[in-house]
Amino acid sequence: MQRSKNDLWVGLFVMLGLVALVFLALKSANLLSLNFQSGYRITARFDNIGGLKPQAAVRSAGVLVGRVESIAFDDKIFQARVTLSMDDRYAFPKDSSLKILTSGLLGEQYIGIEAGAEEKTLVEGDSVTATQSAIVLENLIGQFLYRQAESGSTPSGAGNKK
Repeated sequence: MQRSKNDLWVGLFVMLGLVALVFLALKSANLLSLNFQSGYRITARFDNIGGLKPQAAVRSAGVLVGRVESIAFDDKIFQARVTLSMDDRYAFPKDSSLKILTSGLLGEQYIGIEAGAEEKTLVEGDSVTATQSAIVLENLIGQFLYRQAESGSTPSGAGNKK
């Protein structure tokens, strides 16, 4: 009887450990957000969202102020429509602007919101029109190589061996 009671407690402890590991894995991968605060939804349109994903952070001055709720493609204007879920405790002016930024050199992408100066604030259902798309590293490298080939020179004197 004592052995089966010990087995039960060990099994329960192992199950709790597995649940904790799954919770930590989902939380660290940004796939789980436990937010019990109410918020408001706003939308924005971008020409290129790069690697932005749902549940990505929305930050202002480095502080988490919301999350990307959904991303959809609008086939009428050929742009990405991003829906953001903002915390109620943060009110941003209607003329605020949004940028898709990258944390670090090759880190995850997030949306940065820069507050405007208008007195009216964003409310549920508003759309932000001042947006800046993601910078795609491949495009920058392609432009650099194209300009180098167009000018007829090699980058940084790479071909100047004597």
